[in-house]
Amino acid sequence: MSGKTFEPPLAAPAAARQERGAIQRVVTALAIAMVLIGLLLLYLLTQATNNREMYEENYAQLFTINLVVASVLGIFIAWTAWRLYQRVRQGRFGSRLLIKIAAIFALVGVAPGLLIYVVSYQFVSRSIETWFDVKVEGALDAGLSLGRVTLDTLSNDLAAKTRVAADQMVENQMIVPEAALFRMMEQLGANEVTIWTASGKMVSSVGLLGVGLSPDKPSSTQLRTAKAERTFAWVDGLEESANGNGGKPSIKALAPIPNASLGLASEQRFLMVQRLLPSNFVLNALAVEKANREYQERALARSGLKRMYIGTLTLSLFLAVFGAILLAIIMGNQIARPLLVLTEGVSQVAAGDLRPKIALQSNDELGGLTRAFASMTQQLADARHTVQASMSQVDAARAHLQTILDNLTAGVLVLNPQGLVRSANPGAARILHLDGGILAGANLASLVGLENFASGIAQQFDDFLQGGDEGKDHWQQSFELGTVDGVSNSTSDRSVMLVARGAILPDQTRLVVFDDISEIVSAQRARAWGEVARRLAHEIKNPLTPIQLSAERLERKLLGKLDTPEQLMVTKSVKTIVDQVDAMKRLVNDFRDYARLPAAKLEPVDLNELIEDVLHLYESAPVPVVVDLDSSIPKVLGDPQQLRQILHNLVQNALDATCQVSADPLLKVQPKTSSLAAGDAQVLVRTQWMPSSGRVRLAVLDQGGGFPEHILKRAFEPYVTTKRSGTGLGLAVVKKIADDHGARIEISNRISDNLGIGAQVSLSLASA
Repeated sequence: MSGKTFEPPLAAPAAARQERGAIQRVVTALAIAMVLIGLLLLYLLTQATNNREMYEENYAQLFTINLVVASVLGIFIAWTAWRLYQRVRQGRFGSRLLIKIAAIFALVGVAPGLLIYVVSYQFVSRSIETWFDVKVEGALDAGLSLGRVTLDTLSNDLAAKTRVAADQMVENQMIVPEAALFRMMEQLGANEVTIWTASGKMVSSVGLLGVGLSPDKPSSTQLRTAKAERTFAWVDGLEESANGNGGKPSIKALAPIPNASLGLASEQRFLMVQRLLPSNFVLNALAVEKANREYQERALARSGLKRMYIGTLTLSLFLAVFGAILLAIIMGNQIARPLLVLTEGVSQVAAGDLRPKIALQSNDELGGLTRAFASMTQQLADARHTVQASMSQVDAARAHLQTILDNLTAGVLVLNPQGLVRSANPGAARILHLDGGILAGANLASLVGLENFASGIAQQFDDFLQGGDEGKDHWQQSFELGTVDGVSNSTSDRSVMLVARGAILPDQTRLVVFDDISEIVSAQRARAWGEVARRLAHEIKNPLTPIQLSAERLERKLLGKLDTPEQLMVTKSVKTIVDQVDAMKRLVNDFRDYARLPAAKLEPVDLNELIEDVLHLYESAPVPVVVDLDSSIPKVLGDPQQLRQILHNLVQNALDATCQVSADPLLKVQPKTSSLAAGDAQVLVRTQWMPSSGRVRLAVLDQGGGFPEHILKRAFEPYVTTKRSGTGLGLAVVKKIADDHGARIEISNRISDNLGIGAQVSLSLASA
């Protein structure tokens, strides 16, 4: 009703709600006051229409008050319409709906009111005109004329009879008037007979009008008129009766009595006869006269009467229109408010706002609908809270699972039935030596080096789905991977042994979990070779010394007893036996050292100083050994003796490989120009500090022919060697010592650099 937009209390500030409530209360009070004033004016107008004097006296005041009330009501209606228009212009929510409902109610209330007003206006205008019709006015005039003629006839009749009676009194010479007066009164049918002198003195009187009451004395004018005209009659008391003064209307006749004596001293006498008028006649005459008088008065006030009735109708119309509009706004607000609440709530819910909504407490269906909507919203909010809590738990579980997968050393792949990788953990990328970005979304069979692995996995899943492993929920199989990307240039690209397990997930995707067991296989081989070395050292070393001693004793026994050819043959044979026994001893010692390598005792070691100390022993080596030492490296944690052994093995292998290539013209490769080059061939020992990982890198580079691919894959296994007379235990010992030191060791072939082609073995040690 106040023109304000309805807004839910949750969205409107408290101050705005208080201001809106205050405005609504003020407007409501003003509206009630205007309605009461209008009703009071209507009551006064209805009273004024029945009281002409009151209407005439208070017409100006009533008209002014009517104008003021009508103006206030018109201003209020205009203000309400303006507020609604402003709401529509501002795009306030629900304004159009409120205007539509208010317009419907206003039309329902105003249209019948206007129709009734027009009909009533026409009816009042024409009805008032019909009140003053010519026939009505003629009838009233005829009634008045009839009354006057009747009175004149009665008056003339009574006057004639009075004159005759007066003349008879002279002829009869009545000496005792009272007796004659009674007879005369009866003869004339009068109610009172009186004899008056010319001076107005009553001589005698008889009558039935009252006892002890003196008759009214005729006036001197009446006496003179009667004397002059011999008779005079008039009507008396009719005006007093019409004015309600209680008089008795009557006809009076006055006639002079002839004087029979001739004396001049005699005074003239008059006979006055009074006859009462019939009561019905008087009442009818008075009614006709009153009606005629009122008719004439209202005929003169015809325009004012029209204004009075039309003003009453107009004010009634204003009150009806205002009441209709007011009722339309109130009812429209009552109907629109739940709809606005629902519409606003639906908009908020559509926007994702599930805060508690307004629930109207009215007992109608719309109030129940708002309560049901508020309850539904609360249920949705509770459900969303539950879902969010569940999603949070799922996200937490997913993050937990992802953290576990990211930190698993095993590889995890999720494949679709076509072999596309849907997800992969970092362990899978690390084991397969691939970038995680390349692996995700790729077809496993399309990756170079993984074709056999992909086909093997697909075959295992096909067999599993066909029921080859009944009663099991997974399959398990080992695989050997070849080189990745088709390049075999490091141990990271060597043959990898995998053990894989597969299962079908609920969404029909395929889970593959695999782990790199290359180190385990290598360790098992190393352990097996250690056991073999221990047994060989035990079984072979013991017979070697007796064999050598027996051969030497046999040579001494036969010395000088044989001819020269036989003696030379024996000497040569004994020498061969002793040389081979020495070789066997060296082989047994190598196996013993591999099998009985002591545990490392780690301590801070200056690696550069240790390298320079060891390389003094190789100053006379057939191939120069040069160094490229990083002076910024810190000390490393290591066993000095075992680090010396590593350095000896690596340098010796590098010298053997470089010398072998230098001695073979077909294999020799000249190095490129380098500041470190010291001849046609050389061995380089390099150290480097890597701050990002906090480790020190030791690398030994040669200019040999490199390792064949089949050797590169198993370079650290015992008895794998490229030397014609080597045992293949050198790199195996280096690998075992590196493992004891927690170091990472890599071996690779150099394709081409400033030293030419060759091999490189690098060791990464932790700083102290």
